[in-house]
Amino acid sequence: MRLKISHSTRYGYETPPTYGLQRLRMTPQSTAAQNILSWNIAISGAKTETAYTDHYGNDVSLISIAPSTNALEILVTGEVETSDTTGILGPHSGPSPLWLLCRETLLTTCGSHGKALVAEFSNRADTGLPLLHDLSRRIAELVDYRIGTTDIATTAEDVLERGAGVCQDQTHVFITAARALGYPARYVSGYLMMNDRVAQDAGHAWAEAHVDALGWVGFDISNGISPDARYVRIASGLDYSEAAPISGLRYGAAGESLDVAIQVQQ
Repeated sequence: MRLKISHSTRYGYETPPTYGLQRLRMTPQSTAAQNILSWNIAISGAKTETAYTDHYGNDVSLISIAPSTNALEILVTGEVETSDTTGILGPHSGPSPLWLLCRETLLTTCGSHGKALVAEFSNRADTGLPLLHDLSRRIAELVDYRIGTTDIATTAEDVLERGAGVCQDQTHVFITAARALGYPARYVSGYLMMNDRVAQDAGHAWAEAHVDALGWVGFDISNGISPDARYVRIASGLDYSEAAPISGLRYGAAGESLDVAIQVQQ
């Protein structure tokens, strides 16, 4: 399947920032499930300071906001040829060891609610894919998909207590539980072609867990499947903060506005 993607992000400032840096993780890499045919990032109101590959294998650009600018615009366009590998990416690679992907973070600390979830699976005879798929289904039962109940700082433990969240939150709960069960796990940001629309308000998120003899396998908790040909994988990390498409800091700006427009279509 060939997917065409357009992702526009615009920050407006009533008062221009005196200083600002943004880290972009918006460039995909070819994998067993996707081949990047074309990809371009156009930036207005900032300049690229450096570009590098981080320890997770993500392509990263660091941009500085131009002095006296009233708007920062980032337009990503590209085409990707995808295939359905039933969510399997294959063996681990890159400089980060697997044990690093077992580490808790502030967003994925396993508290009392997380431990109760893990206890449901800790004594099972079947392991690997059957366990992880059942874990995904159980999280979907415990955490309703509901917009507006969480933000980017909401932890997995808070999500389980509230019983609601979005794909980011369900993914954090999954990787928290998977790590507690002994599976290296990571957060993935990317795009999903929807069957009923082209325009979207936000990108998508899912989890990957490392399974012996298979390697990395994806789990989309929100949709109850492993990623197929409708998915484009962009970046990964221990949690959202390490795989967010755009993150950074600014000083001196007032009255910031944010407009995001995404289109994913065949």
